Amino acid sequence: MTRAFLVVMDSAGIGGAPDAGAFGDAGADTLGHIAAACAAGQAEDGRSGPLEMPNLAQLGLGEAMRLATGEAPEGTGHWPAPGAGAFWAAATEVSPGKDTPSGHWELAGLPVPFDWTYYPDADPAFPPQDLALVREIAGVEGTLCNAHGSGTDVLDRYGAEHMRTGWPICYTSVDSVFQIAAHEERFGLERLLGLCARLAPRLHEKRVGRVIARPFLGSPEKGFARTVNRRDYALMPPEPTLCNWAQAAGREVRAVGKIRDIFAGSGISSVKKGSDAQLMEHLLDDIRDAPEGSLTFANFVEFDSLWGHRRNVAGYARALEWFDAQVPRLLAALRPGDLILFTADHGNDPTWRGTDHTRERVPVLGQGIAPGAKGVCAFVDVAATVARHLGLNDTGPGTPLT
Repeated sequence: MTRAFLVVMDSAGIGGAPDAGAFGDAGADTLGHIAAACAAGQAEDGRSGPLEMPNLAQLGLGEAMRLATGEAPEGTGHWPAPGAGAFWAAATEVSPGKDTPSGHWELAGLPVPFDWTYYPDADPAFPPQDLALVREIAGVEGTLCNAHGSGTDVLDRYGAEHMRTGWPICYTSVDSVFQIAAHEERFGLERLLGLCARLAPRLHEKRVGRVIARPFLGSPEKGFARTVNRRDYALMPPEPTLCNWAQAAGREVRAVGKIRDIFAGSGISSVKKGSDAQLMEHLLDDIRDAPEGSLTFANFVEFDSLWGHRRNVAGYARALEWFDAQVPRLLAALRPGDLILFTADHGNDPTWRGTDHTRERVPVLGQGIAPGAKGVCAFVDVAATVARHLGLNDTGPGTPLT
């Protein structure tokens, strides 16, 4: 019996999605455009020069990028070739969305079988009954914002008024989300989490994918900043996923990062949270001590939350280089027979217009199965590969990358 580690670099897309045009994202390429910007000297804040990702390159990242778009990725010519034990692929999503639940559910073997409910990019964005429910649950007379927006922008615009009134800041995006920002001290963290927990089932009935609590701290004088206490209240997957298949077979399923939230706790045995730096240590601990036959499913969100949505190319490049530098530690801790996969759930091209996710293919890189190029595959093939490796009876609709 062996173990599996599925590691999601949140939003690290590699372009080339055949249906990107339907999402307004034709030409988006998160890693490709970052690499090109770095090579052109356009990402010099806190780092310098071409994008350096030698360790993931040795797992086939450059080749996966070429598979995704059909072109040699600019700014990666100095990357090393894949190592002898590496395998790589570029995965294509079929779910009708480019959000976190869609990508993760499909990576776990479940393409989304319905259309999400999205709020219009208008002001107001929310129907009156949704905001009335927020006011009723929170016991307040009003709410703030009621539009599409990025998390940092809404704090700049509404933070001071929130501190004065105590009213929740309600906003959304192109994803199927209802987000509520509130100050951890002025409004109360537990009060915010309770509000979102009570609101979520009502909005899930309408197929709104997530209600997200966005706590923050700070003051009008010093500025506001979001904290690590975010909590996603996601719609329960309507059918079993890889996590459920593993748990039904008596295996331990460990969640690192926001995996438990994405799957509404379904099929999850334990969870560890924190910043990406803390999550890296948690993942390393799991590689060292997870039992035989277990699955560890990890999400590193800060590529997306701190840099992609903020359209910060240099910040995203720094995060990629930091992550790449950790990869040797992870590989060195693996046991013989372990499988490790590095992938992503969607794109969030920091050179793209707007502030939202981008529809892209994603890399699938790793060690632990037959090495070499696997071509263009499906998201569900990731779940099938993990399930086959763990010896599970249910491998879902995918085809293992063997």
